[in-house]
Amino acid sequence: MRTEAPTRERVFSPVGVEPRYPAPRAWVHTDRTRGWIRRMFPIVWSHKGSFVTAWITTLIAVFIGLASPAVVREAVNALQRGTLGPVRMYVLLLCALAVGRFLFGFVSRFYMLASAYGIEYDLRAIIYEHLTRMSFAFYDRVQSGQLISRANSDIRSVQMFLAFGPTMLIQLVTFFIALAFMLSIHPLLTVVSILPLPGVWWVGVKMRQFMFPISWIVQARAAEVATIVDENVTGVRIVKSFTAELQQVRELAKAARRVQWANVKQVDVRARYSPILENLPRLALVFVLFYGGYLVTRGELDLGAISFFMGYIVLLTAPFRILGFMLMLSQRARASAGRIYEILDTAPDVQDAPGAINLVEPHGDVEFRNVDFAYADGPAILEDFSLRVQPGEVVALVGRTGCGKSTVARLLMRFYDVTGGAVTVDGHDVRDLTQESLRSQIGLVADDAFLFSDSIRNNIAYGRPDASMSAIVAAAKAAGAHDFIERLPAGYDTVIGERGYDLSGGQRQRVSIARLLVTDPAILILDDATSSVDVHIEQEIHGALRKVMEERSTVVIAHRLSTINLSDRVVLMERGRIVASGAHAELMRTEPRYAEVLAHLESDEEALRRRQTEAGGNGSKDDPPDTRMGPWGVES
Repeated sequence: MRTEAPTRERVFSPVGVEPRYPAPRAWVHTDRTRGWIRRMFPIVWSHKGSFVTAWITTLIAVFIGLASPAVVREAVNALQRGTLGPVRMYVLLLCALAVGRFLFGFVSRFYMLASAYGIEYDLRAIIYEHLTRMSFAFYDRVQSGQLISRANSDIRSVQMFLAFGPTMLIQLVTFFIALAFMLSIHPLLTVVSILPLPGVWWVGVKMRQFMFPISWIVQARAAEVATIVDENVTGVRIVKSFTAELQQVRELAKAARRVQWANVKQVDVRARYSPILENLPRLALVFVLFYGGYLVTRGELDLGAISFFMGYIVLLTAPFRILGFMLMLSQRARASAGRIYEILDTAPDVQDAPGAINLVEPHGDVEFRNVDFAYADGPAILEDFSLRVQPGEVVALVGRTGCGKSTVARLLMRFYDVTGGAVTVDGHDVRDLTQESLRSQIGLVADDAFLFSDSIRNNIAYGRPDASMSAIVAAAKAAGAHDFIERLPAGYDTVIGERGYDLSGGQRQRVSIARLLVTDPAILILDDATSSVDVHIEQEIHGALRKVMEERSTVVIAHRLSTINLSDRVVLMERGRIVASGAHAELMRTEPRYAEVLAHLESDEEALRRRQTEAGGNGSKDDPPDTRMGPWGVES
């Protein structure tokens, strides 16, 4: 039965809600021959308003800082002449310069941080948007911890350098302006004061050679730790069921030691070179005091000039004090950018073809034409597979584990592309349809129900966030979920835990079926959809599903004998091929292999019912007693 007024006759659009947050202002440049900074430049330039404001105010703060030593020089000369009047004016001027530098420094820091977090927001949005377009094959081979690390710590490393790097480079203006003022006073003393600086440049080059490979190792090994933590949190039930906590702690400790080694190595390089970078320029103070003092005693230089040079040497050394930090930051950002580009430069295996059309108002005529398929570097799963599901027909796929039943569903939804043949809907090759429109017209209920850590209401309305409350309740009633939802502490507004594990397996399955019914799809795929519910609830759900399936093409992937009863036609699969097709009764009479498969299904179902009886009634594959009291204190 429909849960609300028909919505089939609508022009397709993705999830029907308006975006609440702005899209990224720009995108990473796709030309891989460019350097990593040039590829990021469009994003940086999109925040030019904040950047330019930060740079201008930084420059003004720098100029104010450059004026201070000149004021001090005049004040010292005035004291040397014994005149206190002008000194008071110089003191007030220095106070005004300090206030001005504070104000412009505040504005500079504010806009610099605003641009930094703007870049971070854009990069996160870009990576996540790209990940949503990646094919299932990508997630089959990439660890989730690696993705999490690149979407967090690597982005932070890049944004810090892109935001703070240019502002820090402006500090170099201090060096050249101060150098010009010093040359105007005494060229030879200026030359003496910058003698240590070539050594600083050489040390910086050596430090950079070591920092890049170590920075890459640090980020990669931190991702390994994130992977282990993610897998242990996600698979905590498996870890505990095998009492493998100590083993996993050892694995984490091993990975943590690898990170520790890389971080210590990085700190070791910084410890060797950073003190040299910071302290070599301080030798200039020694040279100025020695040679400048000599000039003062000979009357060739006034005492105020010495204080002037001392103040400017501090300004000269400021860029070199941050040089070590800048080198470390740049090499870490370079390594992180490389890891980010590895993701962004990976094209989805499944993409919309040029000129792909939307699937609108489908009739549900599904056909597999001589389909061949194999997962990456694996054996053939489907070979010359041909099947047609006509509009309104219910076809059950039956076969032993590994025969390719679930693969049929994945190919229909175009999670993967066939390696041979074609899959069509209403005569359209699915490769000629947009993925969003195709999947919006197909409803999938898998045997492992996944729920989000959100309210029951939002989980049911996931495919249609604009669904009315009446539609949500109607779908829940049709799925047999309404009664237990009403008994939860906040009813439909109850927020469930991660993956919905604070509900029983049967409860999760019923919520996922309700989620399917709300979307009102034209084609249904039921992958052992009632495996986690007891017989009574299963009968109720089957009754609702039968009414729903009257108007839809349905593929039932059957792992239980009771599920086969939903079908009009049964297809027996063996090693990726169809070996028999017909009504259940007909196959029982004519196909020994079908009877053999059913015997296994019957034995599995009988074992499940026996476990349910021993547990007190309602069994579940995940949670044997479905009547268990969950954390909400509500029985299923």
